[in-house]
Amino acid sequence: MARENRTQMFPLEWRASSSLAGVYALRMLGMFLVLPVLALYAATLPGADNNKALVGLAMGMYGLTQACLQLPLGMASDRFGRKKVIYVGLIVFAAGSFIAASADSLEILVVGRAIQGAGAISAAVTALLADLTRDEVRTRAMAMIGLSIGLTFSVSLVLAPVLAGWIGVPGLFVLTGILTLISIAVVAWMTPNPETSKLHEDMEAQPSRISEVLKNKQLLSLDFGIFVLHAAQMALFTTLPFALVELGLFKEQHWKIYLPTTIIGLVVMVPLIIIGETRNKLKQVFIGGIACIAVAPIGLFFSLHSVWLITLLLVVYFIGFNVLEASLPSMVSKISPPDLKGTAMGVYNTLQSVGLFTGGAVGGLLFQQYGFNGVFTFCTVLMLLWIIIAFYMPAPKPVKNIAFTIPESQRSHTETLRNELSALSGVESVSFSMDKQTVFIKALQKGFDAAAAEQIISGVNHVIIK
Repeated sequence: MARENRTQMFPLEWRASSSLAGVYALRMLGMFLVLPVLALYAATLPGADNNKALVGLAMGMYGLTQACLQLPLGMASDRFGRKKVIYVGLIVFAAGSFIAASADSLEILVVGRAIQGAGAISAAVTALLADLTRDEVRTRAMAMIGLSIGLTFSVSLVLAPVLAGWIGVPGLFVLTGILTLISIAVVAWMTPNPETSKLHEDMEAQPSRISEVLKNKQLLSLDFGIFVLHAAQMALFTTLPFALVELGLFKEQHWKIYLPTTIIGLVVMVPLIIIGETRNKLKQVFIGGIACIAVAPIGLFFSLHSVWLITLLLVVYFIGFNVLEASLPSMVSKISPPDLKGTAMGVYNTLQSVGLFTGGAVGGLLFQQYGFNGVFTFCTVLMLLWIIIAFYMPAPKPVKNIAFTIPESQRSHTETLRNELSALSGVESVSFSMDKQTVFIKALQKGFDAAAAEQIISGVNHVIIK
């Protein structure tokens, strides 16, 4: 098969990628859609009584249960089947949405949010996508999911205030539940069934090897970063909507703030990421993103009297947020061993969920005890600590990950392959999948001869997986 044909998606792969990207988008829409308006709504429920700590818990509670169950459900999909676990997870998430919609007290809302988070299907969806795509196109398939999540977040911030004005926050939860049930139908009728399921080290977590990831200081610094990024995000969204209302901007009008700030953030992010990746300036761009987010809470100390100043600071915030959301996974991929990338991303995603919970819980508690400035101080301290850690962290090498499928006749000669491939110019590391069907190579972006590697493994396909 010609190389250009090998790197084109087959119709079944397009179906799998687009349908699972849609499932991700629908589920994340349910998470993001209530983010800008939930704190204001929660504060009106019986049991709130100015209890901002419980409001913050309602904001972040889903992150705790998601963090606890994300990896276990991924493991369960290996044993019981991908689709079965996805169905159960989506049903649980829908149930949590309907419970939250019917909540007549803040405590019931917290319970509903916890049940939502318990439907943690991301690892199972990723594993199913890996089963349904070849190495050559898997990165593109994952990029479709990543794009769907990013667009869903931006669209949700704008749509949420408008929809909340029409159907209320309970209506948003009902809509979320309905979209989740639609997702079940998408998985059942649109997503193909895999012929076989197996562990994909570049996509799935290996619980027995988590300790190897936790010993890597560079990966730990990135895990701390994603924790801080989402803790600060949730803390800000637990408090900032109240500041906008105090300035006379009703929640139905908050889209006027989020629309320009998210669009500018996305537009500015693209060239910054290109510069970071193509000119080996990723660390500088990365630190600049952290600095942008640090500027926002510092500036908010002095800007709560002006909608325009808050809008300007949110522009700076979303530039930094989008840069970091895009660059953090790329840096994890560059730093982690190729056969541990799935495990590294599993730990990374878990810390992201823990950050969401911490930001909501701590942000709400600080808001109740110390007001806006308590939350802004919390966010500022987190960002300054992160920028210090990032400054001393070595810049990741400009590398790429390449996967070769090993012919059956070569699978008993892995040590010979390792030695010959390691001798190639630009090769940083060589490792093999547990079933010896795939060889993972981490190589410099410039100076690596992929054709020479193909000659060593005659007739083997390869694909760059970032």
